Amino acid sequence: MIPYFQFTQIHLGPLTIQVWGLLVALGFLAGTQAAAWMARKRGLDSAVLWDLLGWIAVAALVCARLFHVFVYEPQYYLAHPFEIPAIWQGGLSSIGGFIGGSVAGLLLLRRRKLDVWTYADAALFGLPLGYAVGRIGCFLIHDHPGTATDFFLGVRFPDGIVRHDLGLYLSLDAWVLFALFLVLAKRKAAPGTYVTVFLVWYGVSRFFLDFLRASGGAIVDTRYFSLTPAQYASLLMVAGGIWSAHCMHRQNRKTDG
Repeated sequence: MIPYFQFTQIHLGPLTIQVWGLLVALGFLAGTQAAAWMARKRGLDSAVLWDLLGWIAVAALVCARLFHVFVYEPQYYLAHPFEIPAIWQGGLSSIGGFIGGSVAGLLLLRRRKLDVWTYADAALFGLPLGYAVGRIGCFLIHDHPGTATDFFLGVRFPDGIVRHDLGLYLSLDAWVLFALFLVLAKRKAAPGTYVTVFLVWYGVSRFFLDFLRASGGAIVDTRYFSLTPAQYASLLMVAGGIWSAHCMHRQNRKTDG
């Protein structure tokens, strides 16, 4: 079992740095660096991805907050509307972040009249790395406690109960996916591969991992018809991955023909 510990803040004189926010920021930078590397490897302009970083980061954070507010805790925030901007109190949805970042990236690529498919695929190459780094922050503050377990990666929480920690699992899952992406890069995977694999992999893993989320007692976990909002979004991601695979197959047939 993993003993419970928290690492929430770094104090540098009068300056207090939130560890979770720091790791999310480092995740954005690490993911973009990996995406830029893939862009160069494919003969694309890597500067484009760095130019998009700021817009994508802002859109991801805004949509991550709005998704949490209106999908996870709408009743609370309708009663306390002035707390909606208070992201420092916690409450961001990774699914909302994916949606916001994706929409912003696609719109900006279209505005620059660039090949959306190839640049999006390069960007998705770096996403698991950025996500893995950011989720370390979730583990360090333990904001996603799971159900009771005797699994060796369970965390013994202050109440004495050993629980799954979804922040840890999601980070480990993303590290494994990024390792797979490195293997695919070595084999010179075709454009569209990273989009397809990410959507299917994340959709499937997140769908099943969310069954481990704790719900009940002092832990409130929003569910609709027994499933979390992320699980519904995961099903859509898997469907999107299947559609992406179909598009790749059709494109390859045209190329071969």
